[in-house]
Amino acid sequence: MAVEVTADRDRRLRSGRRRLARWTFLPAWLLLGAVTVAHALGVSTAVPVRYGVLLVTLLCFGLPHGAADHHSVARTLGVDLTPRFLAAFCAGYLGLAVLYTAVWFLAPALAFVAFVALTWFHWGQGDVYPLATLADGRHLDNRVVAALTVVVRGGLPMLVPLVFFPDRYAAVARTVVSLFDPGRVASLAPLFTQEARLAAGLGFAAITIVTLAAGLAVAGPRRAWLLDAAETALLWGFFAVVPPVLAIGVYFALWHSVRHIARLTELDGVALAALDRGAVVRVIGRFVRDALPATVGAVVLFGGLALAVPTTVAGISEVGGLYLVLLAVLTLPHVVVVTWLDVRQGIWG
Repeated sequence: MAVEVTADRDRRLRSGRRRLARWTFLPAWLLLGAVTVAHALGVSTAVPVRYGVLLVTLLCFGLPHGAADHHSVARTLGVDLTPRFLAAFCAGYLGLAVLYTAVWFLAPALAFVAFVALTWFHWGQGDVYPLATLADGRHLDNRVVAALTVVVRGGLPMLVPLVFFPDRYAAVARTVVSLFDPGRVASLAPLFTQEARLAAGLGFAAITIVTLAAGLAVAGPRRAWLLDAAETALLWGFFAVVPPVLAIGVYFALWHSVRHIARLTELDGVALAALDRGAVVRVIGRFVRDALPATVGAVVLFGGLALAVPTTVAGISEVGGLYLVLLAVLTLPHVVVVTWLDVRQGIWG
């Protein structure tokens, strides 16, 4: 009987991964490709619209994608969500968030650089999992190639906008740091010099080429490697022509978050069974149910941050900057959870 149950679970996982791959990859390619082409042809969006798209992710895909972390840990461990488990989980999760919040108040420029570095790693690891599982990327079985892929995939949204939109990138950094201490903004100036950007751009382009070449050498021109190379080219183009705030908002919701939600679906046996029957609405409903309480809590925390920062949050850019701070403090414990999942699920061998 145990063998039959395991075989059924494996069949559902394979079937679920095929469906998840279809709904995860193609819509993101089409939407990011359309936005890329539109901006390459000269379409321009007003600054409030760019921040508006970013703020939509407060409730749609972006913030909620990490709001079911407690469920993902419990399901991976095979335990129930008891009050004791929730209390221990929340204590650790919020403890890390509070510590990072303190860094923002004490050293906001350092906190901003840490946020970029942390997000670089997280968005990189966030792409490795679906490439290795949904796309069956055998080249990522090699640890060196997988580590390089984390560097490249995370660097695309974090570094490419700095190379092509230094003024707008600097404006965002200035807005975020100024929420806590306008006097600390000047310490970030060396990051935006022409020499620094040129070195970063050329170095990152070289790492991208080396990474794809290493993957090709390991596994050959398989479908998964071709998909990896095509996505890398798409993201290079996307972040090179789309203004940073808009680009991050679109990417965060439709690329990174959707891929993580697909990963959570794999961990949910009930959702997998529903997916096997084609009951997509039920799958979405379970995720919304799982993520809603913590999403509401994060929105409340957002309001608390607005009251706590020394500077008055007045315009749309300040609201957007404060939202990035909220994402930063919640990213740290989220990364701990996802890294733990990577280890438990054997992503690194």
